[in-house]
Parts: sequence; C-alpha cells; structure tokens
Amino acid sequence: MNTLNQSVLPIRTETDVVIVRQKVRAVSVELKFSLVDQTKIVTAASELARNVLNYGGGGTVAIEVLIRESKNGLRLTFEDQGPGIPDIELALQDGYTTGGGLGMGLGGARRLVNEFEITSRVGEGTRVVITRWK
Repeated sequence: MNTLNQSVLPIRTETDVVIVRQKVRAVSVELKFSLVDQTKIVTAASELARNVLNYGGGGTVAIEVLIRESKNGLRLTFEDQGPGIPDIELALQDGYTTGGGLGMGLGGARRLVNEFEITSRVGEGTRVVITRWK
C-alpha cells in the first residue's frame, strides 16, 4: 500500500472543523468517490473533528490518500491530548454522551467508514483512525 500526499490540519476552533470538512470533501471528490461515499467520509470527519474540539480540547487531523492495488482510499487520523476516554466500548454505544449531544458521534462515525481504530489513554488523549475505500 502506498501513501500519497498527506496534510495535517489543526482543530482548535469551530472554523477549523469547517475547514476539515471542506478539505475532506475536496480530497474525496479528487479521488472520484461517489456522492454517497463523499457524504459518509465528510460526516464521519465532521463528527470526529467536533469530538477533538469539544472533548479533547483541540488537536489535529492528518489526511492521507492511499493506493492499495487498484483501489484508492482516504485515511484520516484524529489526535488530541485531552482527558482520554475511560471506557471505549461504552463511548461507542449509541446514546452515550458526556456532553449533552445525541451520543451518535463515535459509533456513527464507525458505521460510516470501512476501517475504524480508536486508542485512548486517560490523561493523555485519544487517537481515532478512519479509512474509506473507493
């Protein structure tokens, strides 16, 4: 598997969340993702960027274009140095929230992508890696 261009964007403000959405949409269009796949990856990116901002105190997203055999993919790596998630399985359940939202963010993002990986350490932060293949 080859990784083509990679960019890292900050997530520190609401404006940054919008910029992440725009960049992910632009890259998914370049990769000729279907409109449905574009919507799925952009929605997942928006949810995760908002989590980084609201729960992680800000962080970054790395955007990578992947080539595996003849397939193109888009991998997004969200990282923060926030309080971490004490119970990942609980946090992935629909309806669970620590913030007053609908509790669909992590579980919803997981359902919208082909690959989903989360690691978190209490007091150190959280890392979520998602990939959508064309």
